[in-house]
Amino acid sequence: MEKIYTIPLRDAFKAPRTKRANKAVKIVKKFLAEKLRLGDVKLDSSVNNALWNRGIGKPPRRIKVGVTREGDSAIVKLAE
Repeated sequence: MEKIYTIPLRDAFKAPRTKRANKAVKIVKKFLAEKLRLGDVKLDSSVNNALWNRGIGKPPRRIKVGVTREGDSAIVKLAE
């Protein structure tokens, strides 16, 4: 079963410009780990590309993802 989440990434903009996309990736993983109570969250390449699309300094303000839970891990894909 897939669940859709809209994740706000506004805290990534508190980081220096050269670290914002990295911070956005960490925010997505932390958000989903807390929601799903899991330690292992794996991002699909489509999510990674969406976060890095405009470069390291300008990640999106929010991202909509679909999460599939598989045992003790979760796979995150870009929502359609």
